[in-house]
Amino acid sequence: MSTSDYSLQGLHHVQLAVPEGAEDECRLFWGQVLGMTEVPKPPVLAARGGCWFRGGGLEVHLGVERDFAPALKAHPGILVGSIQALADRLERHGHQVTWDDHFPGHHRFYAADPWGNRLEFLEPHA
Repeated sequence: MSTSDYSLQGLHHVQLAVPEGAEDECRLFWGQVLGMTEVPKPPVLAARGGCWFRGGGLEVHLGVERDFAPALKAHPGILVGSIQALADRLERHGHQVTWDDHFPGHHRFYAADPWGNRLEFLEPHA
């Protein structure tokens, strides 16, 4: 099969693992701190736990993993506008921000969700 037989259309969602019972903290971090909207999970999937969020063209699925370990290297790279404002907001809510200027053409920082999953936030230079 060659690539002319199909086309990639974009990214539907990113899935991150969370520990059992983390739904309320997911709602706090992804909903209140980052300002995303919770999306109802289909009933058959809701029974598994976790929750889904959508905002700014991004959808994040947070799935329960019984033997949870945070992703320390693998991460979503999330484009943002007003990156400094987001960094300030995260820090006000107790989340450490680590700036990194090694990605050409972008301002960026790393942060972690409440369970230690790595998150990258980027804003193209003006």
